[in-house]
Amino acid sequence: MRSPLQGGLPPGGAMVVGAVVEIACDESGFSGTNLLHSTAPVITHASVDLVHDEAVALITALRSGFRFAPHELKSGRFLRSSGAKDALEWFLAALTGRAHVHLIDKEFFLVTRIVDFLLTEPSYAAGTRLAREHHPAALALHEAGRAAGSDWTAFLSAFVDLVRMKRRLPVDQTVHRFFQARDALRRHGLDAAADAVLDGLDPSRVRAVVARLDTDDRTVPPPLEPLLPALAETVLSWSGGRRQVLVTHDEQSALTADRLTRLQRVLADNGTASAADVSRVGGLPNGVSPLAGLVVVDSRDDPRVQVADLLAGVARRMPAIIDDALRQPAR
Repeated sequence: MRSPLQGGLPPGGAMVVGAVVEIACDESGFSGTNLLHSTAPVITHASVDLVHDEAVALITALRSGFRFAPHELKSGRFLRSSGAKDALEWFLAALTGRAHVHLIDKEFFLVTRIVDFLLTEPSYAAGTRLAREHHPAALALHEAGRAAGSDWTAFLSAFVDLVRMKRRLPVDQTVHRFFQARDALRRHGLDAAADAVLDGLDPSRVRAVVARLDTDDRTVPPPLEPLLPALAETVLSWSGGRRQVLVTHDEQSALTADRLTRLQRVLADNGTASAADVSRVGGLPNGVSPLAGLVVVDSRDDPRVQVADLLAGVARRMPAIIDDALRQPAR
């Protein structure tokens, strides 16, 4: 017997304005808070705008034309099959203009979290194009830090332990360990931009952020959860500032109603078109969120999500397939 589905944010009538595109999503490579010691260094979040019958037809074609059994429509088995090359080429061609893939490098995601949470005010816009002004600092630290070898890994590991909700050590010890790791990294003499990020880390501010996490301050997004910024990027890509997006998603514990409501508000404040765009191209009015709502489903029951799952898995194993056509869906 299946457990009741949890999470989601069904669309409300007042929240839906104008044109709406419906997409189905799934991810591949998610490993919880184990972002550093995973066999999957990237996470992919895939989405398609197929309707139910189109997804059924696509899956049926894979099973009949390429002789895939139902259990082989998981990316690992799919890519190991004898006809994988031709099947993959056909699959991607069938999704041209109908799909989008967002890729997350887990290590770089942690670096963006260090910048977005410990140097600025934590926000549900963190890690997305809406916080683009912080991207150069994260990129500089990531590019320079990797040359520091084990001290770089120790620094990232100390950050994970610092913000992990179920930390094993007392706060004082995790804060001390984090700054010890920071100081060890500084001794490598990275470049000026990277050193500026490290120098900007302040113990009192770090303690304040950790205290907010420990008291379950829900205005702070979960720091080790990449699915929420990935969902935001997916919605912004499909919306283009001109239409709302209704998401159907495989059940994920991160997609609680409270978090989705906060994300929806952030996107309403920052993710719509400018006033000029509204008049020129019919963009979303100010204050209307591009995220119309999110419906949680069991992937076994929804062929659209099954297609998204296959695309996400293939893209994680073969990131080179994520070309411009998959980064920006047709509108």
